[in-house]
Amino acid sequence: MENKEKTLIVIGGGAAGFFCAVNTAKDNPALHVIIVEKSGKLLSKVKVSGGGRCNVTHHCFDIDELVKKYPRGQHFLKKAFHHFNTAHTVQWFKERGVALKTEADGRMFPQSNTSQTIIDCLLKEANEYGVQIMMNADIKSINKEADVFHLQLADGRQLQADYVCIACGGFSKPEHFGWLQNLGHNIEPPVPSLFTFNMPGNTITALMGISVENAIVKITGTKLSQHGPILITHWGLSGPAVLKLSAYAARELAQMQYHFAILINWLPQYNEQTLKEKWQTFKNQLAAQATGNKNPFGLPARLWQYFLQLADINAETRWSAITAKQQNKLIQILTAQPFEVKGKTTFKEEFVTCGGIKLSEINASTMQSRIVPNLFFAGEIMDVDGITGGFNFQHAWTSGWIAAKAIAAV
Repeated sequence: MENKEKTLIVIGGGAAGFFCAVNTAKDNPALHVIIVEKSGKLLSKVKVSGGGRCNVTHHCFDIDELVKKYPRGQHFLKKAFHHFNTAHTVQWFKERGVALKTEADGRMFPQSNTSQTIIDCLLKEANEYGVQIMMNADIKSINKEADVFHLQLADGRQLQADYVCIACGGFSKPEHFGWLQNLGHNIEPPVPSLFTFNMPGNTITALMGISVENAIVKITGTKLSQHGPILITHWGLSGPAVLKLSAYAARELAQMQYHFAILINWLPQYNEQTLKEKWQTFKNQLAAQATGNKNPFGLPARLWQYFLQLADINAETRWSAITAKQQNKLIQILTAQPFEVKGKTTFKEEFVTCGGIKLSEINASTMQSRIVPNLFFAGEIMDVDGITGGFNFQHAWTSGWIAAKAIAAV
């Protein structure tokens, strides 16, 4: 390493780290840029995201709408997205020969349908602009003397840098942030975000694999609710509505120690009252039909049969013969079915933590620490997290790019 060149060390070989490193190296060829990755794998989340296709971003080009997809960090991101947003991400990859496509739910993937395209693109950029990569290099401590950062590795090696960008992802335990707190930074305690709801022993789990396109999940006793697809699993409930709710309610559910009650409205177009009013119409239309054969709501047949069972209605019973008591029970199940949730299962592929470096200590226009000059942050290490659908990657690209611009210009 020649003395004349200044060095940037990027800690973390994921999406945010790579984006910071390659953009800095391109914009400032005089800088020596090193990615230091503690594991033996690069871009591992990029590889598995979206079932191995890499959900690069989300087709949301309005900044005011985009920030609503982040349970934490909206005010901070509003500033950041003015510098680099979804449109910039699409353009950046397009300029490097990677076209993105949009799916019906708004998620954006490479047209090739494989995450390897994104990985190859980032590795090619790193190679082209001379980014050095160190693998299996676990940084245990950082301290700064005068203008130089001293980084201590677990194996005893020491590195020095003029600039450091921390892009090592989120930590699940507060004690893992110690080396950053030693620099003077404060953290919001980490808790899991994006997880599925466990309902041990609930009979609905026998219907695992069944999904409902649109339902509303509400946490009892709160104003927290989300709508969207729900998937029944062998341990409880999953699907976008549940995952979104877990993100927005991450702190509250942690306080409840993941033991709480939910209500599900399987028919969001109705509430208990409006369905009662409509019921006579269904009864008249389907009078002679067996309830088991015909449900007017488009619900999966096995789920409908299960609801009838819960309401003590024999599948052979004709619609005209449903008693008032059975009718009221069924309406309540369809519009406000209660469940007890005990525990969670992390949605592995999209593992995200809420919490991290306090945003008040970071400049949203440069990603530079307000406490330690020439220290930058990118990605999930900050107290920013998005719901599922490409939003966490968008934050990684945005923060990595902004940090790169600021470092390259110094």
